[in-house]
Amino acid sequence: MRPTLPLLVKTDFPALRRTALETLQVNLGYKCNQSCLHCHVNAGPNRTEMMDQDTVRLVLNVLEDRQIKTLDLTGGAPELNENFRALVQQARRMGVRVIDRCNLTILSEPGQEGLAEFLAVQGVEVTASLPCYTPSNVDRQRGDGVFERSIAGLQMLNALGYGRQGFGLTLNLVYNPQGPVLPPAQGPLEADYKRELWQHFGIEFNQLFAITNMPVQRFGSTLVSKGSFEGYMQLLKESYRPENLPTVMCRSLLSVDWQGYLYDCDFNQMLGMPAALGSAARPHLRDLLTADALGTAIRVANHCYGCTAGQGSSCGGALEAEHSSSPSLPHATGDA
Repeated sequence: MRPTLPLLVKTDFPALRRTALETLQVNLGYKCNQSCLHCHVNAGPNRTEMMDQDTVRLVLNVLEDRQIKTLDLTGGAPELNENFRALVQQARRMGVRVIDRCNLTILSEPGQEGLAEFLAVQGVEVTASLPCYTPSNVDRQRGDGVFERSIAGLQMLNALGYGRQGFGLTLNLVYNPQGPVLPPAQGPLEADYKRELWQHFGIEFNQLFAITNMPVQRFGSTLVSKGSFEGYMQLLKESYRPENLPTVMCRSLLSVDWQGYLYDCDFNQMLGMPAALGSAARPHLRDLLTADALGTAIRVANHCYGCTAGQGSSCGGALEAEHSSSPSLPHATGDA
């Protein structure tokens, strides 16, 4: 794995400060049943890092103490953490909106029986990865057989009411480009997904989120090894749009790693760039019980251009969905 932080840390990206904290994005562990080429977490089946029960309790304490509205659960595959279901249940009892960033194939993993039904009963919002609506592209990026299992997972969720009118169960999909290019305009791409998935598989969903690949961890290392890193960074910088700055996700979110340490976003977590909160060099969840994050400086580096390039990118998809431009590197094809 080639480190990318030394290539990103020197930056002229504009300074940012945090507004009111609305979302706690919690990484429950780096273990995953997949090893995707675009993964900025470098997650996979052999990772062992998992959030323990004491840290999960601390997450709940912070949610209650700070009256945080949204708990965004990610990984790896967050469902592989043995405390996942208890955390979801208790957060929902507190009235917290819970998002599960689900890779869909986890729904058919041994030991995960009843997971889809559990999510539906708890009213959890599912944000599911599906980088394309064709088998070849998905399997190339995520592994052989992933597309078929992903479709089966979506059909399972639809059968429970997810993504269908009148059930109140939200199902959103996530698109990531196949290589060092920006995502196409989110609106037309969502229309294509809805048409193709309905016509071929009878699948419905609420929204599509088009997310830019960040030049960190596995994806960034691949760019470096293929000599594409500088070109991709040039693309992100040239596509910078200052009007996206007010709505970047880090302004109202804190990212929590599996040990409870705090970062300004999931990408900073993967780069080892702790948040600036109080006097702690490496602030922890427990610090949120005594220190307010409002107005604190957000640590930036060159990868931040990825969130502000073109239509913008966040965990909730495009920031400026009406932008239709989708520039790319010359001759960029396939995976990074």
